[in-house]
Amino acid sequence: MPTSRTALPAPPTAWPARGRHTGTDAADVVLDTLKRLKAGQILDDYLELPGTGEGGADGSGGHRVFEARWRVDGTVTVRARLELAPASDGGQEWLLVAEAERHWDHAWPSPATMFWPDTPDSAWDHDTTTGLRLRDINPLPDDDKAVRRLLRDAGRSDWGIHVVVHEAHTTDERGRVPLARHLPPGLRHRVVEHRAAPQQLRVVNWALRPLDVEVPRGGAVVLPGSPAPTGYDDREFSVRAVFLDGSAPAELVAAVTAYAALDRPLPEDADRALTALHEQWHLLTLEEELDRQRRLVAMYAEALDAMTKSRDLYREAAEAAHQALAALREAGGADGGPRILPVPAPASPLQHLTKTLERFRVRGPRPAPVTETAREEDSR
Repeated sequence: MPTSRTALPAPPTAWPARGRHTGTDAADVVLDTLKRLKAGQILDDYLELPGTGEGGADGSGGHRVFEARWRVDGTVTVRARLELAPASDGGQEWLLVAEAERHWDHAWPSPATMFWPDTPDSAWDHDTTTGLRLRDINPLPDDDKAVRRLLRDAGRSDWGIHVVVHEAHTTDERGRVPLARHLPPGLRHRVVEHRAAPQQLRVVNWALRPLDVEVPRGGAVVLPGSPAPTGYDDREFSVRAVFLDGSAPAELVAAVTAYAALDRPLPEDADRALTALHEQWHLLTLEEELDRQRRLVAMYAEALDAMTKSRDLYREAAEAAHQALAALREAGGADGGPRILPVPAPASPLQHLTKTLERFRVRGPRPAPVTETAREEDSR
């Protein structure tokens, strides 16, 4: 199986996902969903960040960023950030990172359904690696080479959870129920289900050989992904039999849920998005805004205290320098020694202030500039 690269694991409080909207109205769909859920009091609030919608006359182009906040289990706050960007081959790609105040519970509502409509005819639920649907069954292609290419790409995916299910025999309508319908809500939009026809078992296992996994006849396997999570063992994530009779595949659901709980490195883009969620969050409550202002006041008070101490030190250093200079001049004039050149003045306290404030650069109002009158008062 693929070896794990060195990267930070996803925090247990985070929920990352990525996909593609195949239409051109992605931003409008998101805004309609946010408005509807806020009106229904499912969301506490939402926000589209200003200045992020440039690039398309129809509103579909450019980079768009949305924030939303809601509560689960009554009191646990979830914050989420959705980014939209044009895809190179049409449509728009979306990247969603949500974070809760405690460890993520997959029984909570999916953050995807806070931005996208949870309807079967929506165009937003396509996997970016393979282009396949996230909430549906994806039959493997008939061509053997196409099967190998598809499973190779699925095995290299660092985002979604890819599951390969083999049909031991041709199924009826009862066996055409997607795995996503049986998964906890928090996993339904992160799993790609590949279905192999009865005669495709050999080509499927041949294609999966580079991953060191195989599908049992009539069973399923959760692919390791790239890089593989810490603790992945293909024997633990291989299911011997999946009964495609409409009943819940309990063993396969348990395997997917256990896989999602493994320590898996954050993809590079998810790491960046999570950092933006932490450092560039705008959707603050009144209490959070007050707390932010208190921190700013404390920082500026500390900076002012450092400036005052710096000014006092400057004054003491200046007085000592002048005393030493006077003593040297008196000594030089008395014994006819060499002429004493003026001693340069020590650095201005404004330089100390600038260096001090640089340590406390935060978003928010800046301190008023020091005027010439203030400089005169400091020099007295």
